[in-house]
Amino acid sequence: MSLDLKYLVFSALLMFVQVLISAASANQAVGLAALAGNREDLPVLTGFAGRARRAHLNMLENMVLFASLVLVAAVAGKANGTTAMGALIFFWARIVYALIYLLGVPWLRTVAWVVSVVGMGMIASQII
Repeated sequence: MSLDLKYLVFSALLMFVQVLISAASANQAVGLAALAGNREDLPVLTGFAGRARRAHLNMLENMVLFASLVLVAAVAGKANGTTAMGALIFFWARIVYALIYLLGVPWLRTVAWVVSVVGMGMIASQII
């Protein structure tokens, strides 16, 4: 398995961990009964629970792009050292992003996001 695909798997695992953190913090914020229901009247999550949810949703949005790029590079035979480095940069930047977001540090979160986008750009540059 190429490094690109390994980092895609690692990123999927990171996203799963973010789901668990988001669910656990939402459970603490509003309780299991509210989460197990239809969630129509679920209050807006604030504080750590809100940040955990937003960090997870951002990871989900970015995973669609990242996975698409990694899979196209793999299928097209374009995976190489640059795509592997791009995948590595994406993965580690997303870990930093999640931690910064959970801690509630503004601006640095955006920097980490931009770094992850650079990683995706590196992969895209090899496909185009």
